[in-house]
Amino acid sequence: MASLLSVSIDVSSLPKEKFIKGKNGKVYYDFTLSINDESKYGNNIYAYDAQTKEEREAKKPKHTLGNGKVFWTDGNIVRAEKDDAVAQPKAAAVAVDDSGLPF
Repeated sequence: MASLLSVSIDVSSLPKEKFIKGKNGKVYYDFTLSINDESKYGNNIYAYDAQTKEEREAKKPKHTLGNGKVFWTDGNIVRAEKDDAVAQPKAAAVAVDDSGLPF
């Protein structure tokens, strides 16, 4: 383990059309965390809505979800490698009944 992070996300701002229902019946939401070397207001983690390649190329503004901070690190962060033997196919975005969600 190289780092521990604390992140707070505003779940009321999640666009419900981006919820993904997996084959297991669970509901997922893709987002991106950016860890910066410099801190602003005591936070150095930025959470935002995951973007498609087309959205990035079109320079679509990022939808901010929240922020946080690294509160412990051994100074050694390595890139995770995908294990194809364990990888599951990604579920397609589908309409999700959000009536049971708390927001």
